[in-house]
Amino acid sequence: MKKLLFFTLLFAFGAWLVGLCMFAYTINHFQTDTKTHTQAIVVLTGGRNRISEAVKLLNQGLADKLFISGVEKNTSLHDISESQDITLPEQKIALEKKSTNTIENAIETQAWLRQNNISSIRLVTSNYHLPRSMQEFQYQNSHLNIVPHPVFSEHVAKEWWTKTRSFCLIASEYNKFLYVWLMRRLNIQG
Repeated sequence: MKKLLFFTLLFAFGAWLVGLCMFAYTINHFQTDTKTHTQAIVVLTGGRNRISEAVKLLNQGLADKLFISGVEKNTSLHDISESQDITLPEQKIALEKKSTNTIENAIETQAWLRQNNISSIRLVTSNYHLPRSMQEFQYQNSHLNIVPHPVFSEHVAKEWWTKTRSFCLIASEYNKFLYVWLMRRLNIQG
């Protein structure tokens, strides 16, 4: 019995490790689509350079609107403009201040998309956050056309297995992705 338990745990760990390596490879090798026009750009706050990247894409004409999801309650467009040192075309940008996590980002964004009759978005977030975000957004609207747009951080090592901080971040995000993937397959909200 102990042998069976040992080999079961060993197999589970091996499967998790292989999955982690595949996840890390995927997030480090996203192909960025810089041509497809969408009706809106949605950027999730919480990571470096996400907002400035989204504004750059808006200014390149890849969408007509920008939705910034997960903004701090007392933050204005002016505050964002100053902190990011960028010029924001205010008439094209909407701020969402209710969400505090990825699930809420997807729910609040879906309400805005419905309100604005939008069926295609470019989703801008950190490369390691993109797989889980895509799961959450597709769960809220399976017909939503999403162009993933990863933002790569210089603080997350490409050779993630050599840096403790990068390894912990990638492993943590992989575990969250696995949880969301399983919950969505079981059709469980949460």
